Amino acid sequence: MNTANDSQQPTILFVCNTNGGKSQMAAALMRHAAGDAVRVQSAGLVPALHINELAAEVIEEVGADMRAETPTALTEEILRAADRVIIVGEAQVPELSGATMERWIPTEAPAKLGTDRERMGFLRDDIAARIATLNLAVGQAEAGPSPSRSA
Repeated sequence: MNTANDSQQPTILFVCNTNGGKSQMAAALMRHAAGDAVRVQSAGLVPALHINELAAEVIEEVGADMRAETPTALTEEILRAADRVIIVGEAQVPELSGATMERWIPTEAPAKLGTDRERMGFLRDDIAARIATLNLAVGQAEAGPSPSRSA
């Protein structure tokens, strides 16, 4: 695990192209799910000017919050400080040794979802399902291997 932060918390970095929607949604959902168990950051290749308002609204529907966040540019320093980097979407992020990197390609919303709000809610739910799995994996990793039972 990277020890760039002061605590023993793993640092999870979510990255997308603009850091105004998908990566901010993932970060907010991870903070909401994991609490203080992990340090969560997000960044983008070409940051937007502000958080996507509709994304913030659908995140609030599940009790998470991203309104206080500001789109942030991805830097080598932020990348190197992460223990785990999750690229949400198609952003092209340089690989650095030391961090576990993975890519989440969000599932396309079905055509029957006609409104932007419905499509954004579908994206939120897709990311939330991935966050639940990630949170479980991070929790198990932090707990360490389970002791073997002898007969």
